[in-house]
Amino acid sequence: MQVKAVRLYGENDVRLEEFELRPITSGEILVKVISDSVCMSTYKTILQGAKHLRVPDNVAEHPIIIGHEFCAEVVEVGEKWKAKFNVGDKVVMPPVLSYLGGNQTIGYSFQDIGGVSTYSIVYEHILENDYLIKLNSDSYFNGSLIEPASCVIRGYKANFHLDDEYNHVYGIKPDGKVAILAGCGPMGLVAIDVALHGRIKPSMVVVTDLDEERIQRAKSIFSPEQAKKDGIQLIFAKTSDKEELLAITNGVGYDDVFVYAPVPSVVELGDAILGFDGCLNFFAGPLDKNFSASFNFYNVHYAQHHVVGTSGSTPSDMKDVVELIGENRLTPSVMITHIGGIDATINTTVNLPKIPGGKKLIYTHIQLPLTAISDFAKLGKTDERFLVLDKLVKEHNGLWNTQAENYLLTHF
Repeated sequence: MQVKAVRLYGENDVRLEEFELRPITSGEILVKVISDSVCMSTYKTILQGAKHLRVPDNVAEHPIIIGHEFCAEVVEVGEKWKAKFNVGDKVVMPPVLSYLGGNQTIGYSFQDIGGVSTYSIVYEHILENDYLIKLNSDSYFNGSLIEPASCVIRGYKANFHLDDEYNHVYGIKPDGKVAILAGCGPMGLVAIDVALHGRIKPSMVVVTDLDEERIQRAKSIFSPEQAKKDGIQLIFAKTSDKEELLAITNGVGYDDVFVYAPVPSVVELGDAILGFDGCLNFFAGPLDKNFSASFNFYNVHYAQHHVVGTSGSTPSDMKDVVELIGENRLTPSVMITHIGGIDATINTTVNLPKIPGGKKLIYTHIQLPLTAISDFAKLGKTDERFLVLDKLVKEHNGLWNTQAENYLLTHF
């Protein structure tokens, strides 16, 4: 069948093109990809091409489909899986296929499956390892945001503290103090959501950012007053001052610090505000392989400071996010600030660091320039469809939502 996809051929060489997708085998499933969230990791992959550890050396001859934060609908089921999957099932999947023992990853390594495609083939080995996950949701955008949200969950699980016998106790410290540095970007917003509504409840969450507009948007989504009712002190601070942040804790420091920007000074600030048995999580992935920052090893020895970092997530993390969304505990749409069609993918991805706002969501079966949700009202002056979208978004505290998605897919 003819499909449309964005494919990587090499460094700074990505192309939107149509090609023939082979028929599935009896052990495979064909999915119709509906939405894909643009990830900074894909931007880095385009810059590096075959130099990226997840991209095949022969990518120039055998281009791969980019995109790994996608939600799809099952449209054809091979005979082997007809008892488990049905046409119409909404599905998501973790991109890193760790069971293969290497770096093979959806959106980086394969020719037949990727997020920025109209249709993709789910390989038999993916299905055999239970990596295709059904999603019980009335929207597709939630599915596209499960992968980035699950990366945040993985970070929270990776943090650890020591008990009286020096055993590692994984997860943030219950009733502890959490700091999220550079935390009002798209992934930081999820980190706030998880801190406030996840399985382990802290007593304090302090979020820093130097961008006033991002801070105000975060405040409009996560109310300190509501957090207080839930027993959590939520503080937004426009600062990078160590003493100011320590003063919030009366000098005790933080149990868990998450660094959401790959900047040495932010890493060093995180180190400086750790309390006893504190854990620093370096979440933001740097592009520079020689990235480094100072770390106080006196405190590693005497104050039991720890440092961890994670990249990606596991199927269990994604299932945890699916459960939290199903329980109405998490709201992944806090990440989304822009939408666009498949034709907007390349320009959006290669310019991602220059485009303000949060997550950019691509709908693969429509044509639409990348559009900021905040511009709907202005665009509605010449296209009444945007007036409807603006109304639907405003009815949901300015967030992208199921009704808006349904309208978009029907009218665009």
